[in-house]
Amino acid sequence: MDVTERIKAQLSAAPVVLFMKGTPDFPQCGFSAQTVGALRACGAKFHHVNIFEDPELREALKRYSNWPTYPQLYVKGELLGGCDIALEMYHSGELQKALAEAGATA
Repeated sequence: MDVTERIKAQLSAAPVVLFMKGTPDFPQCGFSAQTVGALRACGAKFHHVNIFEDPELREALKRYSNWPTYPQLYVKGELLGGCDIALEMYHSGELQKALAEAGATA
């Protein structure tokens, strides 16, 4: 399986996927930590991928998404954006709505 196929497999693994530095319980950058915080505040169920565990995926995802930084938040296979966009959406209520529509909240 090539790296693009692995990315697509990760995106189809769950309605909400966060490519991040570290893990939700041990984020390795402040932006990843803030994004996890917004998702948790929404009560979201999400799959995470620690980009430090797969350097090939880490580089390929930047090209796949045309987004140069991490974290990268996907809902239903579509890139929402990084930390700033996720936080803006959280504060406006858009993130909660997108997560609910994806079936990712209780």
